[in-house]
Amino acid sequence: MITIKDVTLHEVEALLIPVYEDEVSNINKVEVLKEQKAFLGKEGEVFCATTIEEKVRYEIFIGVGKKEDFTSEGFRRALSEGARKAKALKVKTLGVQLLVNEKLCVGGNVKAITEAMSLALYDFIKYKTTDQHQEEMTIYLTGVPEAKRDRAQIKLQETLHIVEGVIIARNLVNEPSNIIYPESLAKEVEKLGEEAGFEVEVMKEETIKELGMEAFLAVGMSSENKPRLIVMRYMGEPDSQEILGLVGKGLTYDTGGYSLKPTDSMKTMHSDMGGAGAVIGAMSAIAKNKVKRNIVAVVAACENTISGSSYKPGDIIGSMAGKSIEILNTDAEGRLTLADAVTYIIEKEKVTEVIDVATLTGAALVALGTTTTAVVTNNSAFYERLQGAAAKTGETFWELPNHKDYQKLIKSEVADLKNVGGRNAGTITAGLFIGEFVKDLPWLHLDIAGTSWVETNTGYLTKGATGVPVRTLYAMVEGPCGCGKH
Repeated sequence: MITIKDVTLHEVEALLIPVYEDEVSNINKVEVLKEQKAFLGKEGEVFCATTIEEKVRYEIFIGVGKKEDFTSEGFRRALSEGARKAKALKVKTLGVQLLVNEKLCVGGNVKAITEAMSLALYDFIKYKTTDQHQEEMTIYLTGVPEAKRDRAQIKLQETLHIVEGVIIARNLVNEPSNIIYPESLAKEVEKLGEEAGFEVEVMKEETIKELGMEAFLAVGMSSENKPRLIVMRYMGEPDSQEILGLVGKGLTYDTGGYSLKPTDSMKTMHSDMGGAGAVIGAMSAIAKNKVKRNIVAVVAACENTISGSSYKPGDIIGSMAGKSIEILNTDAEGRLTLADAVTYIIEKEKVTEVIDVATLTGAALVALGTTTTAVVTNNSAFYERLQGAAAKTGETFWELPNHKDYQKLIKSEVADLKNVGGRNAGTITAGLFIGEFVKDLPWLHLDIAGTSWVETNTGYLTKGATGVPVRTLYAMVEGPCGCGKH
């Protein structure tokens, strides 16, 4: 629980105190540590001072770097280290002091602290039977001026809804595939829609066939867990004709099909629905905060398994758009489901711009690692909007080239398209394959194969699903905070 309240060390078990690198000397308890080079106030450094009175209490000092180099993202990362220290100390009540900086308004302070503390303290241990579950920490944001309390409270509630959206995404993606499969995912989304306030429609195999979604069905037809087309609608600006379409890759498990993955590569393939988790989490945050935009999100949920009815390398299949596709690799399945989902959202939901989010290619991880999401787009202005939102959230994106020469790599000699373009430029050609189905609408393809999952705690990202890019999707549709600072 996070609340706004001024507290002292006598009222909580620990205080978390941000310290600039160039102001360490102003704090008596850490000045001597600077001389000993034990705490210099560098970003992410943590020092804990213990006070023993009627009970042990802690002052946790966190370095936030030099004042002139301050960024909200650096602040979030530093706070995350302090949060983990408090968790290790098993404190149940924690006060967090706001940071004074001309680049950060009170609302920005509240948002950064709330995001960092909530996301860094997240874990996914629900299936452990041993007693490893700590009591939820109560966190007090202290130092909010009285005149700004009301606005800060609004920002806190708004941010909690965004954080909840990230956690929804993390939870859905972290769940094993025997728990989250197309039907159960659809039921979870229906529950979320009722709670958050967005409409949900779930279509079963018969309706999917009637829609002509042959590419989607080619992937999902092999599994006993039959596919579901999940459509979420939120109309926050009913007088507007503008509708943003979000499409999330929803492979709840991916064996690779007949192009079978190695065992080690299969262990985390329940996470191949990272795109679906992200758009579902974003829809929850958008609806709960009553954002004045129209959003439709679509997830083509299925499993890519092996059976007598599986599609095979060498097959030629159709698609909802009418284009034929030569299958060269059954492990390049996500782009097939996305092609039909994109066609559906454009033709049936009449969206005016599209963002697809997918754990699509290992090449994205190789090229950009786990910190930056690869982007393919047909619209530079749309990409600039993405970067403007990312500047607020600290999530990073990088546009890959979109030249006509790359499009030649996905042309087939026996069909309209082939589902892989060879070893070279794999992330680009995968994105351009989806681009064949977006017509002339502004479009962003976000390949989160590298950024949707981490193997170690990094800043406010915890091991497992990250929830990227829920916060940036939300930032793309939210209004300005009103202060011009973030």
